[in-house]
Amino acid sequence: MSQDIREFITPFTELLGFGEPTHLEHAHTWIRNELFEQLTGLGFRSIALETCRIRGLAVNDYVHGGPGDLDTIMKEGFSHTFGENWPANRELVQWMREYNADKAPGDRLSFHGFDFQTETASAPSPRPYLEHARDYLGEDVDLTIDDEKWSRDEAVMDLTQSPGQSEEAIRLREIGTGMLRRLHERRTTDEAWARAETHLVAGLSLLQYHRECAEPNPLGVRLNRLCQMRDGVMARNLLEIRRAEAANGPTFVFAHNAHLQRTSSSMEMAGERVEWFSAGALVAPVLGDQYTVIGGTLGRNDSIGLGEPDKATFEGSLQDRFTTWGITKDEPEGARRTDTGSDPMLAMAYFPLDQHLMDGVDALLHIKVGRPATR
Repeated sequence: MSQDIREFITPFTELLGFGEPTHLEHAHTWIRNELFEQLTGLGFRSIALETCRIRGLAVNDYVHGGPGDLDTIMKEGFSHTFGENWPANRELVQWMREYNADKAPGDRLSFHGFDFQTETASAPSPRPYLEHARDYLGEDVDLTIDDEKWSRDEAVMDLTQSPGQSEEAIRLREIGTGMLRRLHERRTTDEAWARAETHLVAGLSLLQYHRECAEPNPLGVRLNRLCQMRDGVMARNLLEIRRAEAANGPTFVFAHNAHLQRTSSSMEMAGERVEWFSAGALVAPVLGDQYTVIGGTLGRNDSIGLGEPDKATFEGSLQDRFTTWGITKDEPEGARRTDTGSDPMLAMAYFPLDQHLMDGVDALLHIKVGRPATR
């Protein structure tokens, strides 16, 4: 790197974002680990990754010395298969647990997920999140629903299959809203209360997401609204994480560039042009100079430019291979994923460097060549 990470940290920095242009190459995840180790020496005490916030609670328990084994935590504590298929994430969790082992409580590192529980083409049932809050409140209310009906892909992409505006959904929203009111009437500062609120807000957000899925909108409008809802929840989660970590130190955030840049994001998906305000674009006006973001790019140095990337570069190769549904059999080393099938995520797998990204970040961290999945 041509500059030291310390050059991007000011006395005002509370949230330092670091992006990657694709989830299919592991180079930036290894660099992220190295940077976080440096940042802990500069007072950073937490990291937030693009993974489900609810699942991330189990990872945080583990890095603070809680029970469980690493294999189970990596499988159950991450969404999007980011625990099982991303070796750098495994290294990060293991290192954080070892780092915390001999530290006083105030010096320990915390792990957060800041993503919504959804993916553009799927969303889980809200039941377990509502039940967590119900049990905390000690209330006797039946929240039994058909989880499979809510969580199947058709419930998101086919409005006729969506339960989002059914009588069942209306009942759940009324129950959840009432529980949220009663929960806030009993506000405390203990961890159990905070987790109950996190679960309940997540459940209500899922109900809102499913409601949007039942709207009779054209595909392009549907995808725009769902992408915006996801990043809106991401932004809210980041601000809540900062409130929780304010007394401990700044937070390092790692995600796709499209979620962290200050400018709006866009992509081609299912033949539609989708545009939305990224989480970074939403938190930046709130945090001001407390938010700094570094974008990640790939390729040879001569691929840094605003025209078409050189197809001979790693950056050009990724753009060429991952712009259609599915994945070729000759993907670059480190990019292979298991059970991809016709995963729609692969249609948005790579975002090449352009002027829009450059306008939305404070700096670029460029990696000349890809690094393998394992060191």
